[in-house]
Amino acid sequence: MAAVVTAVYVQVVADLNVEVARAEPGTLVRLVGDLDKLTAPLLKERLLKLFADGRVEVVIDATRLEFCDSSGLWVLVEHQRRVAAHAGWLRLVGVHGVLQRVLDVTGLKAAFDGVVVAEL
Repeated sequence: MAAVVTAVYVQVVADLNVEVARAEPGTLVRLVGDLDKLTAPLLKERLLKLFADGRVEVVIDATRLEFCDSSGLWVLVEHQRRVAAHAGWLRLVGVHGVLQRVLDVTGLKAAFDGVVVAEL
């Protein structure tokens, strides 16, 4: 079944682009650049807006994410918990590099409803 995209918007702050494509059944959030202490608030803001709109099925595409520190990881974990409490899910796709390593080392991969490693 093909997904139908209903709206797309992009916001750039510092070194992170957050691209949101609202589709059925879930919402695709593409991250491009660095997710760190400076840019994590942008992602948190976008995810909270989606949540307020009732979008609790979220796919985070990390294919073009170049870096992720603990601040960025915490935003993802926090949102996973938020949507799960409302019968939703958060999946990570295109995971590679620092994010993959941190998820593996910390065991946080299990905190998400799905983690798909990028095929590089």
